[in-house]
Amino acid sequence: MINLLKRLFSIEFIRFGIVGVIATAVHYGIYYILLNVINPNLAFTIGYLLSFFMNFWLSAKFTFKAEATAKRGVGFALSHLVNYGLQMIVLNVSLKLGVPETLAPVPVYLICIPVNFLLVRFVFKKI
Repeated sequence: MINLLKRLFSIEFIRFGIVGVIATAVHYGIYYILLNVINPNLAFTIGYLLSFFMNFWLSAKFTFKAEATAKRGVGFALSHLVNYGLQMIVLNVSLKLGVPETLAPVPVYLICIPVNFLLVRFVFKKI
């Protein structure tokens, strides 16, 4: 348990957090802008896709100090596919529970960011 906590609060996790804040800001900004013209699920998906590519490059170069290879790209995409599914579930549960559309991504990020770190870390450390 102590080793897990040390890993979670490593410099790598801090760099992951920095990249995550940037990617989340891009994602949320796109979501918020598009929310005025399309439904929340589509706005969320478009924001997710556009922030995905920047996130991969920054995760490779800055967070994990690794090369952005095609193999890692596939692993990153698969981990984000799992994460996207989890995010869509949490987003829709939040909306069903009455969380306003503009705030619905907040519980998504709180739940899914730690899960995403573990998935992405596996991709860059094990692949």
